[in-house]
Amino acid sequence: MKRRECKTVYVGGIAMGGNALISVQSMLNVPAFDVAGNVAQAKELAAAGCDIVRVAVPNKDAVQLIDAIKTAVDIPVVADIHFDHTLALECVAAGVDKIRINPGNIGGEENVRQVATACRQKGIPIRIGVNSGSLEKEILEKYGHPTAEAMRDSALYHASLLEKYDFDDIVISIKSSHVPTMVRAYELVADACPYPLHLGVTEAGTARMGMLKSAAGIGAVLLRGIGDTIRVSLTASPVEEVYAGFDLLQALELRRNGAQLISCPTCGRTAVDLIGMAEQVEKRLRDVKKPITVAVMGCIVNGPGEAREADVGLAGGKGKVALFKKGQILRTVDEKNAVEELMKEIETL
Repeated sequence: MKRRECKTVYVGGIAMGGNALISVQSMLNVPAFDVAGNVAQAKELAAAGCDIVRVAVPNKDAVQLIDAIKTAVDIPVVADIHFDHTLALECVAAGVDKIRINPGNIGGEENVRQVATACRQKGIPIRIGVNSGSLEKEILEKYGHPTAEAMRDSALYHASLLEKYDFDDIVISIKSSHVPTMVRAYELVADACPYPLHLGVTEAGTARMGMLKSAAGIGAVLLRGIGDTIRVSLTASPVEEVYAGFDLLQALELRRNGAQLISCPTCGRTAVDLIGMAEQVEKRLRDVKKPITVAVMGCIVNGPGEAREADVGLAGGKGKVALFKKGQILRTVDEKNAVEELMKEIETL
């Protein structure tokens, strides 16, 4: 698909915008006072493949998290700042790779100028974070409620504050928990500004509903060629956010950095524990970084044919499972050994 043309911004060593790969982000959820806990979780996210990690900096004591995390992991760190612009300045001095602020809530234009100047001098981008629940009073009065147009106007207003002080290394997010509003808001702001866009559905919910709403919202926007970095926000482990982000990008064929699983929904012909088998394979594939497609099918008659484009796969029978490659059956194995035999075959690819 044709990607939206926009400015390229660099977050540490990660390019955002233009033709750069769409990056996957997550945010640490360990209490800010727990430095060791934040470092440990940052390492988990890095191991899961996270491209960029964000950390809340609610007070001056929390600024120490920036150096601690950057020392522990080799991925860019974003400081999430609200209300106190001096925290942003201290994070810049500490070597943060990006600042996330809402220019309207850090105490006036002079504070915005100080943050913009400090970031410009260090080559640090700023993400403007607009949520449907934090719109300006004047904008809400104009539109009546948090419409997509209201969110666009808020984002452009905040961008204009930074532009006023000669700063344009800007990334914009305009998240809503209402998926149709979120999609429309990103469409509007994509047409109205040249900046990279950070996609997400805010307050999306638990792992189940959060993934569904994020797939619908983020996926719809990405299919329009809009979006440069994503976060799948879940009331769950941040590691699950990372996995979900990459799974979404792989489903849209926007990024391949691991194995993709396809499996059938089962039917009355299924004679093996296909659900359990597919779950085992999905778990084992998390550590497989080869850009391959793996199939787990329930019917030995139709399975290899329906999944002939898969690099390798399984198709169930009565107590036996066919192991196939590009639609051709290689051998038949016992059901209890099927997953292990599949993984051995994957190692040879």
